[in-house]
Amino acid sequence: MELINIPQRSWQVLAGRRLSQRQKKHIQHAHDRRRARAAQGAKALDETGLGPERTGLVITHYGAALIVEDSEGELYHCTVRQNLGQLACGDQVVWQASGVRQGVVVAVSGRRSLLTRRDYSGQPRPVASNLDAVAVVLAPLPEPSEYLIDRYLVAIAAIGVQGLLVLNKVDLLDVPALAALCDRLAPYREIGYSVLLASSHTEHGLEALRSWLRGRTSLLAGQSGVGKSSLIKALLPDRDIRIQAVSATTGHGAHTTSASTLYHLPDGGDLIDSPGVRSFELGEIGLNDLDRGFPELAAYLGHCRFSDCRHDVEPDCALRAAVMQGEISPRRLESYRQLRVTLDTAAKPGGR
Repeated sequence: MELINIPQRSWQVLAGRRLSQRQKKHIQHAHDRRRARAAQGAKALDETGLGPERTGLVITHYGAALIVEDSEGELYHCTVRQNLGQLACGDQVVWQASGVRQGVVVAVSGRRSLLTRRDYSGQPRPVASNLDAVAVVLAPLPEPSEYLIDRYLVAIAAIGVQGLLVLNKVDLLDVPALAALCDRLAPYREIGYSVLLASSHTEHGLEALRSWLRGRTSLLAGQSGVGKSSLIKALLPDRDIRIQAVSATTGHGAHTTSASTLYHLPDGGDLIDSPGVRSFELGEIGLNDLDRGFPELAAYLGHCRFSDCRHDVEPDCALRAAVMQGEISPRRLESYRQLRVTLDTAAKPGGR
């Protein structure tokens, strides 16, 4: 799963081809008019016989269809106009009724952030938008990978949302094992990330997690098996009722975790439940985005002897000197080097 900073481009692709500037402006103006009419509560039917334009929130995405929630909390099964590109859970949209509990999404508001993951062809696919925060959930098993954590945090930093590490299932650890795992996570606390200890089984740490989520649109990210579903079930007492309502709206039976779904938190804010993943690859980010994900390196970047220093074997490397002085974690520097190689490889012709 990936978080990448992508500007709103809903008007740039139509039927798989790039549009001219004139076509982009025409479609953008049409979207602006629809949003304005929806804000004014326009009543007239349009030329296709659809209902009035209304605003809504995408709460889940099923293949080519969406579930949109209106201002009164009612759910509608909607298709999407062809010129809108790919939509995501959390998108603010303009839609029109086309039948009983059915509609058509005709415009999308600008996004303040966008989460994607690559599909089987390697292309980024939207998963959730308009996030304020992401909590990365870890557990004793599967064993945490610092390299995986680093990739999550780089992606979070790239779009400027709040980040949190949640060590779940702490009830499975004895005191020495918990202390050892906390020591492994200490470098993240030192660069400003909070590490919250939690257990959905004993409810340890859940109140602190509720407080952190309150008032935000958040997502719990993490590998399959770390207990995200159990945490979400504990945080959302009405989740089963919501799942049944979504399933009834789709007409496709029981809800599965193959799609991201947005839930309203009892104390305010929204929480997006996304499918678990086995791995995480950075999307289309640049070197500046990578640097933001390693804030402890900021004071040393640009101070090496060579401007193109790879921080590996080059002489007078400021970052390696900082490691020797105990100011930078050697593992974090190694992670930074690996990720930079990945970015450089992707930027070359023929690279991903």
